[in-house]
Amino acid sequence: MIINAVLLAVVVMLGLSLARVHVVLSLLIGAIVGGLVGGLGLDATLSAFQEGIKNGAEIALSYALLGAFAVAIAHSGMPQALASGVIQRMDSHNNSGLGGSIKWLLFGGLVLMSCFSQNLIPIHIAFIPLVVPPLLLAFNRMQVDRRLLACLMTFGLVNTYMFLPYGFGEIYLNQIMLKNVSEAGLDTANISVMQAMAIPAVGMVCGLLTAIFISYRRPRQYQSVAIDQQNHDAAIAQDSLSQTASNAQSATKAKTIIALVAIVTAFVVQLYTDSLILGSLFGFGVFMATGVVKWRDADGVFNDGIKLMAMIGFIMITAQGFAEVMKATEQIAPLVDGATALFGGNQAVAAFIMLLIGLIVTMGIGSSFSTIPIIAAIYVPLCASLGFSPLATVAIIGTAGALGDAGSPASDSTLGPTSGLGVDGQHDHIKDSVIPTFLHFNLPLLLFGWIAAMVL
Repeated sequence: MIINAVLLAVVVMLGLSLARVHVVLSLLIGAIVGGLVGGLGLDATLSAFQEGIKNGAEIALSYALLGAFAVAIAHSGMPQALASGVIQRMDSHNNSGLGGSIKWLLFGGLVLMSCFSQNLIPIHIAFIPLVVPPLLLAFNRMQVDRRLLACLMTFGLVNTYMFLPYGFGEIYLNQIMLKNVSEAGLDTANISVMQAMAIPAVGMVCGLLTAIFISYRRPRQYQSVAIDQQNHDAAIAQDSLSQTASNAQSATKAKTIIALVAIVTAFVVQLYTDSLILGSLFGFGVFMATGVVKWRDADGVFNDGIKLMAMIGFIMITAQGFAEVMKATEQIAPLVDGATALFGGNQAVAAFIMLLIGLIVTMGIGSSFSTIPIIAAIYVPLCASLGFSPLATVAIIGTAGALGDAGSPASDSTLGPTSGLGVDGQHDHIKDSVIPTFLHFNLPLLLFGWIAAMVL
């Protein structure tokens, strides 16, 4: 029995990832195993891997600049000012009996901040440890289930990049998905990614509504421990300080305005140049030109930003190398032919299996952005052989990549919420972030992604 090199490489990579071997090492080892079994030899395998790495350079640079921009926004004090302002107003409203309406405003605010962190203000999860911990005391008093808060944030972190082609959505949908799909042989010139991903995005909305109104609507008791009170008081102290000192107040307002100008500048430049690199560069330039980020601090801020995004960038670069080795083995076509025969031309079964594989891969490596290069080379010819339309093919691949981002223990989309909600030790990463987000987002994505494959 001849073992398919591509299939073996994916199994090795996924098995090592699930065994908690670092994702970069898992991808590298999987690529080497696949190349050797595929008859490339070590030199040719490494050569193909290095060629693939070059394809990920632009994505990695985009991430590095986005990280610098995110740290610059945090450096401006805008997220901290937002948290302190919310705390002050929430306390006053609680005293006047309007706590219920404030709770719903906070829910909406968390969703919006999470959405904006992916598209409009691409700072990823950097806002969570700044904004969420000061709010925990208030959420404790309102007896809000933190599993719901995890779902609110994870929804915004995932749904927007897989649907809106701006910010991180530009990277996921255009720079990674359409690029890899096109390289795999599908003409993407007339494909609307928003149209392709609309049905899966609606699935996530349904999951969010289920979490809000059914799963976690009941009150849940938490202890208001010392660190909750300290974070709460620190936010109030910062707000009070800015209100009593006129110079500090003016400086805070000025920095907030500059941050907003930088955000708008980055968004407009990206919109008109179609370059996330230029958008981030111009946004960071606004902070430097206005002195919010001083010249002497610019190097440190930039380095901190690179550190923030470096791991994701390395994973995506390595995934591109993995994908290139898989193509070089020339065993994708036999795998597609075998899968086509196995499915017997049944589109419904094939779509479900492809989505399920995407879920398993992303759950293992923790990055939907890194899943696309791995599966695109296999899924594009498979979808063509099964008669899926180009739009349905993009929907399958885009959904298969996003599946597992919510609900993966190694994903930023679950680690981010836990970093804010778990500062007082009352929010478990697996039980309170991973499992709830898996149930409420991966299952609807699986269903609605399958529907999209069938109707598009």
